[in-house]
Amino acid sequence: MRKNYRKAVVQPKRHYRANEAINVPEVRLIDENDIHIGVVSIEEALRRARELEIDLVEIQPHAQPPVCKIIDLGKLKYSEEKELRKQKAKQKKTEVKGIRLSLRIGQHDIAVRLGQAKKFLEQNDKVRVELGLRGRERQHGALARKIIEDFVKAIEHEHGIPTYVETPVSMQSGRLSVIIGKKT
Repeated sequence: MRKNYRKAVVQPKRHYRANEAINVPEVRLIDENDIHIGVVSIEEALRRARELEIDLVEIQPHAQPPVCKIIDLGKLKYSEEKELRKQKAKQKKTEVKGIRLSLRIGQHDIAVRLGQAKKFLEQNDKVRVELGLRGRERQHGALARKIIEDFVKAIEHEHGIPTYVETPVSMQSGRLSVIIGKKT
C-alpha cells in the first residue's frame, strides 16, 4: 500500500541586505522609532545608523527607491523566526486513523468500532475504514461494500456526527477501504 505524505510548506528565509551591502544611491528611510524620514542618500542613512550603533537593513528591496530601516538585524531575524513558529503551531494537524472491520463482524464489535470512529472524528482526525477479504470471502464483495456503507451511515445517524466521504469505497488487493472526515 502506497502512502502519500504531503510536505509541509516551508517559507524560505528572507535574506536581508544590511549596511554596506546596500548598493543603491538613495533609499526611503525609516528610523528606529518607526518614523518615516523620507528619501535620503545611502551615505546619510548609513551615517545615522552608525551614530545609533545599529544596522541599516533593506526591508523592501523592490520598491522605488528601496525602503530601509534602522534596526538591529539580529532582533529582526529573531522576531521573524518567532512569528513563523507561532504560525506553525497554529496549523491544523490531521491524521488518518484506521478502523478494521471483517465480513463476519458481530453487532457488539461494530458498536465498539463506531465509538472509536466517533472519538477520532471528534478529534478532527480522518478515519480510514478497512475491510479485508481473504480466500473465498472475495466472492462476497457486494456484502463487504454494504457493511462499510452501513458503518459510515451509522456514524452519522447513531452518533450525530456530520461526515463526508473523502475517498469513496475502493477495492485494492482484496481490501475495501473508505476515508471519511468530519464536516466543519
